[in-house]
Order: sequence, then structure tokens, then C-alpha cells
Amino acid sequence: MDAFAIYRFPHADHCTLVGQNGVPLSLPELKELNRECGFVIAPFTPGDTSPIILLRPDVVKNYACREVEELTFLPFHPGNVNLAFEPASREAYHDIFSRFHRAFSATGIQKLVLARCADVSHDGVSMMKLFALACERYPEAFVTLFSAPQCGTWLIATPEVLLDRAGDKWHTMALAGTMPYTDSKPSWSDKNVQEQAFVAHYIKDCLEHYSDDVSMGSPYTTQSGKLVHLRTDFSFSLRDGVSVGHLLEDLHPTPAVCGLPKREAHRFIIDNESCERSYYSGFSGPLDINGETAMYVSLRCMLIMGDRYRLYAGGGILPQSEEKMEWDETAAKMQSMSSLIAK
Repeated sequence: MDAFAIYRFPHADHCTLVGQNGVPLSLPELKELNRECGFVIAPFTPGDTSPIILLRPDVVKNYACREVEELTFLPFHPGNVNLAFEPASREAYHDIFSRFHRAFSATGIQKLVLARCADVSHDGVSMMKLFALACERYPEAFVTLFSAPQCGTWLIATPEVLLDRAGDKWHTMALAGTMPYTDSKPSWSDKNVQEQAFVAHYIKDCLEHYSDDVSMGSPYTTQSGKLVHLRTDFSFSLRDGVSVGHLLEDLHPTPAVCGLPKREAHRFIIDNESCERSYYSGFSGPLDINGETAMYVSLRCMLIMGDRYRLYAGGGILPQSEEKMEWDETAAKMQSMSSLIAK
């Protein structure tokens, strides 16, 4: 086995291992996924250093979650990582946030997502131990660990569905707005409500190009670890002749990880963000493996580099956003991964 992905669906008691012999396929565009099957690993922006990867399911096997630490035969790939890269300091984040904030009046962009990363060092934690811990601590999340020569080794515990299927029905969600979890009922700010509405309306408009029966629920609060988010659920059927690769091409990246208008926000992020997102805020999941398709947005993730770990997090920026609150939000999101490797 030369590459693998192992994943556990929310609230499941077992994990699924997908292994490939040989180097996985690299694809230039998401529409190339039409009529394919395997485990998909998609970056925020496909390119030479971060291609769309499709693991062929040469091996598909289920394990009880309590057994996964014993899978010591799985390969580890360090990936093409710039170890000299220095994540943005608090002072540097101030400059980048100011640049993003000025873009609203200068460009007419309505929303941007600003991401950052941080490096943590720790000896002696195996990747399978980290995966098992993530499964234990985040039962409500989609947890996956994958490793391939083209992307390196990533651990993800995400609450956000990009696209999944149950019978003839497809589902997705708008997930935006973040606050720390407390025992009291959350009081959402106008900024969070507006950000979530942007994402929900974008997804609804996108789905209506592919479906005649889009059902959109009302926004509600959902918990993920020590955080809560605003969420709106969608269900729909695809029109005859519509291929999932083309739908993914339009959905990704959603405003929850990019901004609006999508094209202008995406370009601004690429030109101005301090860290290369790579597979953070992309998506991953099984595509027609044993008839099952479920793609999740790659949030709450880290790149594993031996005894060094790169953590990623981002937050939605609107004209009324405050810098300290956005920095604190990304720090809270990074806790999901950093707590797994705490000494």
C-alpha cells in the first residue's frame, strides 16, 4: 500500500480504510471526477504543488474505532513542505487583517475569509494515535487521516458537509458564524447572522442550477467540540444528466471558506493571504465507494510533518469585523487540533 485514507463518519462506531497500491491519480479540475470512484482529496486551489488527488480503492476495509491505533503498517508521507516558512505573528496578522478590511471599500467585495497557520512541535505521537484521539474527542465530526506522496499527511476533524447522498437525495449545508460553546443559549451578533445568510443564499443559488426541488431549512445553532456555529441544511435531487464533478466545481469553494463575490474574493485571497492554504479549506471524502458519496470541507485540520505539526484556521471578514475577535476565533478553532498533541 503506497497511499491511504482512513475516515469515520459522525457518530459512527467504525472507521473505513481506503488504500491504493502505486501513486494516486492527480487531476487538474474537479469536473474530472465525473464517473470516477475512490477517495477524493481536494485543495483550496488546485495547482502543481496541491493537485486534486483520487485514491483508487484497491483496499477497502472497516475497523472498529478502538482498533485503529494498531494499524502501524500504513505509509507516512511528509509532503512538499517549506519548513523554513514562518507563520504570521500577531503583529503581521494586524497588517494582513487591515489589508483585507480595506478591500471592502476598494473592491466592492462583500465578504472575505482570512486564514492563518501556526506550527507546533511535539515528539512521539503517532499519526494513528492522533486519529484515534480525534475520533474519541469529536464524535459529531467527520474525522479523516490521509497520506499520499502529492499532499503529505493530514488529519481533519470537520463539522461541515460539502455534499453527500442518501438514496436519490443529496444534502449540503451552509455553516458560518462561530462562538465558544457555553451552557447558555447563544446570542448571535449581526455580523455572524449576516455572514451565515451570505453563505446560505450562495449555496441555494448554486444548487438551483442543478436541481428543481431545492429544500432550504431555517438557520439553527449546532455544536462542534467547544465551538458553536450557525447552520442551514439543504436537500435536493439532481436533474437527469447532471454530473457530480460539475456540481462540486461550482460549490467549491463556498463563501464559508472564501468570500463573495466568489471569483473576486478567491483572487484576492490568493494574492494577499500570508499562508498557502494547500489542502486546508479544500474538501475530502469517499466518492462512490461501495455506493457511498460524502464530501466534507477540510476544516479543523493539521499537516503532520513528523515531530512538527502545522495547524490551520480561518474566519469570515465583513466590514463590521473586529481584528481581535477574528484572531481569537482562529485561535479557538486551532484548539481542536492542538489539544490532540498537547504535552
